[in-house]
Order: sequence, then C-alpha cells, then structure tokens
Amino acid sequence: METPRAKKTCCEHVQDFFTSSKFLIYLGHALSTWGDRMWNFAVAVFLVELYSNSLLLTAVYGLVLAGSVLLLGAIIGDWVDRNPRLKVAQTSLIAQNACVMVCGIILMVVFRFKEQLMEVYNGWLLTACYVLVISIANMANLASTAMSITIQRDWVVVVAGQDSSKLADMNATVRIIDQLTNILAPMLVGQIMAFGSHFIGCGFISGWNLFSMFMEYMLLWKVYQKTPALAVKAGQKERREHELKELRPLKESETGQSPEESSQPLMNAPVPAVKTEAPPKEHGCCDQVLETLRTFKAGWEAYYNQSIFFAGMSLAFLYMTVLGFDCITTGYAYTQGLNGSILSLLMGASAVSGICGTVAFTRVRKKCGLIRTGFISGMAQLSCLMLCVFSVFAPGSPFDLSVSPFRDIYHLVGEKTVPEAERVIGDLIGGNVTATGAPTEELPSSYVSVSLLFAGVIAARVGLWSFDLTVTQLIQENVIESERGVINGVQNSMNYLLDLLHFIMVILAPNQEAFGLLVIISVSFVAAGHAMYFYFAFKSLGYRLFLCCLPEQKVETDESPSPTNVV
Repeated sequence: METPRAKKTCCEHVQDFFTSSKFLIYLGHALSTWGDRMWNFAVAVFLVELYSNSLLLTAVYGLVLAGSVLLLGAIIGDWVDRNPRLKVAQTSLIAQNACVMVCGIILMVVFRFKEQLMEVYNGWLLTACYVLVISIANMANLASTAMSITIQRDWVVVVAGQDSSKLADMNATVRIIDQLTNILAPMLVGQIMAFGSHFIGCGFISGWNLFSMFMEYMLLWKVYQKTPALAVKAGQKERREHELKELRPLKESETGQSPEESSQPLMNAPVPAVKTEAPPKEHGCCDQVLETLRTFKAGWEAYYNQSIFFAGMSLAFLYMTVLGFDCITTGYAYTQGLNGSILSLLMGASAVSGICGTVAFTRVRKKCGLIRTGFISGMAQLSCLMLCVFSVFAPGSPFDLSVSPFRDIYHLVGEKTVPEAERVIGDLIGGNVTATGAPTEELPSSYVSVSLLFAGVIAARVGLWSFDLTVTQLIQENVIESERGVINGVQNSMNYLLDLLHFIMVILAPNQEAFGLLVIISVSFVAAGHAMYFYFAFKSLGYRLFLCCLPEQKVETDESPSPTNVV
C-alpha cells in the first residue's frame, strides 16, 4: 500500500518556482531587455552628442536598423528554423552582447580622443568610426531580432506546453518585464551619464553586457536542461530520419546474400565496382544570392498563406503612427510647452497603462476567448484614439493646413539652418534643455489640445498592449513549429516596414502645423488595421464573435496547415 505524498510546504513551493523553467526564462529576459533598453537609449544620446546635437546620425542609424530587419527578417527566421534551439540562442546571445561591447569600446575611444581623430585624414578617421559603430550596432540589432524570435516566439511556447492559459500568462509577464525595464533602464543609464560622463556611460554599458552575457548563457542552459522538449525540433526530426534511411545498409534482397554470407570476411571476394560520383559543385556567390532570394520569397509566401495573415497585418498597421512616446511625439510636446518633468510623468503613466493592458489581456481571454479579446482590445484602442483626433481641432492646436509642410525642409536646404523641430528634439535627446524646460518659441494659448492628445495616447495603451499580446499568441498557437521562426521573422519585417513609413511621413511634414494631419493619418491606419482583424475574427467565428458565452474553435483555412493548439 502506497504511502500518501506529503504536501509541499510554502518554502518548497517558492523554491520550485524560483528554479522552474518559467522563472528562469523571466530572469533571462529581464537581463536581456535591461541591456537592450540601456543601449537603445544611450546610443541615440551618444550619436546626437557626437554630431553636434544634430539628429543626422540618429536618423541614419534608425534607417539602417529598419531597412536591415525589413530585408533580412525572413532570412533570420529561416535560420532560426533550420538550426537547433540551443545553438540559435547561444549564437544570437554571444553575437548581440559582443557587438554592443565593441560599440561601447569604440565610443569610449571617440569620446576620449575626438579632437585628435578629427585631425587625422581631415576627419575621415572619425567618420569611419561613426560608420563602424552604426554597422556593428546594426549587427547587434539583427542578433537581438533572432534572440527575440527564439525565446519569445518559440521557447516560451515549448515551456508552456499545450496549456493555452499558461502561455497567455507567460506572454503577459514577459510584456510586463518589457514595460518595467523600458522605464527603469533609461533612468539608470541617464543618471550615470548625467552625474558621470558619456565615457563612463559607455564603459558601464559594455561592462553590463559582459556580465549579462555569462548570466544569460547559464540561464539558457538551465532552461534547456529542465525542458527536454526543447531538444526536439519538428523540421530537424524529419531531416534526421531521412538521413538515417539513406545511411542504412542495403537489404538482403538487394544484395542477394544471406546473413551468414554477408557476415563473412571479404578478403577473397571480388571487389565490387564502386560507382564514382562527381563531387558536389561549389556554390558561387551568384548561387548563394539566388538561394537567399528564394528563402526571402518563400518566407513571404508562407506568411501570406497563413490562417492568421490578416491578424499579423493588423498588428503591423499599428506601427504606422506618430501616437507613441518616441522622439517625434516628445519633440512635438516640447513645442507645445510641456517640460521634461511633465513628460517623464506622462511616460510613467504610459508604462502603467501598458501594464494594465497586459493584466486585462489575461482576464478577458479567460472569459471571452483569444480571438474575441483582440476584437475588444482593438475597439478599446480605437475609441481612446478618437481623443487624439478631437485634439487636432481643440483650442491650442497649431493645426493649420495653409502653412506649407515643406517649410522646414526649405529652411534646411535653402538657408543652411537646422529646422526648429529638429533642434527641439536634439536639445531634448542631448540634454540641452533650459532649467524650466520650456521651448524657446511662443507657447500655445491653451493646453486643451495637447492634454487631449496625451490622454488619448496613454489610455489607448491598454487596448494596444492587449491587442499586441492577442496577435502574438495567435501566431504562437496557429503556426506550425517548423515555420515558427520564418513567420515571426516576416512579421518583424512588416512591423519595421510600417514603422519606416511613419518616419518618412514625418520627414515629409516635419513642422508642428502639420502634426494634426499626421495624427489623422495615424488613426486612419490604426482603424484599417483593426478592420483587417475584424475580417479575420468574423471569418474565424462568424456571428459567434459577438456572443462571448460560446467557446471558440481553432483557426483553420485551406491555405495553411492545421494549428497545433486550440485557440
């Protein structure tokens, strides 16, 4: 007779949690995102500081990053699919952290010896350093993209197993970690640079990445050991079995010998004629380029044929917006009289709103299902963004279509002066703000417009992050394991493409009088994205979409394979 198992104590439950694969993934992700947020914040400051408070290097840096992921997203995802999980994670981790460390060291040299470098070869050596920093930082971003696909889109799914609720909780926790590090990491490195120097800031980031690399490597290895399913990958299993079949010895019927005869020594036996095969042809540069293009095409075709194609496109369309806390919206806020203290509070409120969105996602999904959660989140986000549309016509708005949107570009080219919008953003990023933080130009007559704008942006973060988590889990659950990397790589490319278009839109209309037009265009793209999701949801559930009491079914279409899990 078996003795009943003793119930675990509270300490044992706590110990099990802190040694579980789930917690180790959280810890590794926290270390990784902390380093990424510090670097992303600091590199913009460094490039602006090095180029005399101009946004030229920062703009080039952002353009290179967006273009690289746009072109190479599918290829990176295909590489993730074709290689073992541990190898991909370790390679991406080492490449990312090593590139950031090298960039930090180069920037330390530039900050310390900038004047001497300007005198060498008429400043071309300094320019070469800038090119080298942007190129190596771009490599770090590509490695970070591969790391994100591997851990957040693949490892998390395997660790969660077949439990959809556990997967939703893990996705939400990962996003909360993102939000917290997005607030705290820039604050830390900003204080180090403010009370120390940019040289010390570069050294601190390089040292952190060296420490983080070893810690993340150890955590990945622990997770891999605790989760045996990570060692098995769908696409590699079939290829391995195919290779083993080819290497098996010939059957008896094919050789014409009995087992006894075949086991005898072959010293006196006639040597069979060996069929010599021509050595495989070496692949030239043209063949490698064509193979890369075929991989790129196959990745986009696979993405188009997925059952969740319209859901992924809807998420990408949300990147075509100026309604976020980036340098564009922040620079506009400065032109409207908001100082740095108020903006920091608004950014904190935005992060809290995003955390509320992740918590709401898990609860709404349990009650209404995953697809309906995306529909509800989209409607909530779009409703809140209507406040931004109202702000365009509210008192204090500088919206004026009679002013040419190319005015600042004309001043830049014709009079060789930096546009006012660029100068304001450059002062913000470079830290050259007056004690009051107020802009030098005339303040608006009313703060109603800018208040409505940021109220809409902050409130919309609840629906935005809930919708983002919905689409992320739809991709995780409805894409087969062998295509998970390439589909997420193409999704990243689509996100960067729309993000790149929104920067081009701002370049074409940079003055504050045209910002209201950019707001209306942004809300229109968000509405178009949610219309795509509504088409996907209605196609999947029909009229049951509006009946939250009925269970959802898995998403299936004729074009794509059946999903592995139930939505």
